Amino acid sequence: MLKKKSKYTVAVAGATGLVGREMIEILEERNFPVGELVMLASERSEGERVAFKGKNVLVRRLARDSFKDVDIALFSAGAERSLEFAPFAVQSGAVVIDNSSAFRMDPKVPLIVSEINAHAVEGHSGIIANPNCSTIAMVLVLKPIHDKAKIKRVVVTTFQSVSGTGKKGMDELAQQTVALLNFKDVETKVYPHQIAFNCLPQIDAFLDNGYTKEEMKMVNETRKIMEDDSIRVTATTVRVPVFRCHAESVNIETETKISANEVRAVLAAAPGIIVFDDPKKNIYPLAMDVVAKDEVYVGRIREDESLPNGINLWLVSDNLRKGAALNAVQIAELLIK
Repeated sequence: MLKKKSKYTVAVAGATGLVGREMIEILEERNFPVGELVMLASERSEGERVAFKGKNVLVRRLARDSFKDVDIALFSAGAERSLEFAPFAVQSGAVVIDNSSAFRMDPKVPLIVSEINAHAVEGHSGIIANPNCSTIAMVLVLKPIHDKAKIKRVVVTTFQSVSGTGKKGMDELAQQTVALLNFKDVETKVYPHQIAFNCLPQIDAFLDNGYTKEEMKMVNETRKIMEDDSIRVTATTVRVPVFRCHAESVNIETETKISANEVRAVLAAAPGIIVFDDPKKNIYPLAMDVVAKDEVYVGRIREDESLPNGINLWLVSDNLRKGAALNAVQIAELLIK
């Protein structure tokens, strides 16, 4: 159990990655009561320095003994490292907030989106899981609608930026784009096919049921966060040649009728959401406009003419912020309350 303090020792595992750096920026932006910040990364990044509150903090190598006197450990170093090192952080007395898939579906580990199921933080045993980036954005929008009209089924197609794969994904898109514009052959290392000027209907590995791991994350995590196994979810996740921000096309079937205007009203009143929806003026969320924004932007809200109780909508969120780093810091804020 986290002890109440005026200042906390916070560790960031994966401090030099895209999400780790975003976590550090958000801790500073939101004035989280950090007494000492411990920056941890792989041996490759050991010795680097990362700015925090006007100081350049030395990056240490992530090890089993890295968590002495740490109160809160924010992990964004991948599932493999989380599985190896998070238990040692807990043994040292830290509460781990993990951004990987390692613990999300563990029934003993809370899976939290701060605006939806903050109460679940009380059930932790040392580890709290941060959901998948696309799941976070979608459930933020689903929950107010579910409370109003009870959702029966969700069909979602995602359009996910290359930053979801980290800096290596962004670098590959940039390098391939430059090569193609200079009439040169492209190199494909990160993705199974060329990503520049292309869309890949595959994120993560394929499973025996024909879905990818990313798609099944959205299915299973949605039910756990919403605390309702009756909601049916099917997903198709697509990698697109966009550097940052994920978009989603979401079709929702509800038990009772809810109009498009009612959806706009309930979403406009919900925390963490901005309704950006005036199609006649070409106003709808775009990835380029949502970069570095904390909220999920929603537009193209309309009734599904093929269903008596159907709604279609389009949402965009910054996958590095609310989809990862911001939600992790918000969970930390719940802990210290």
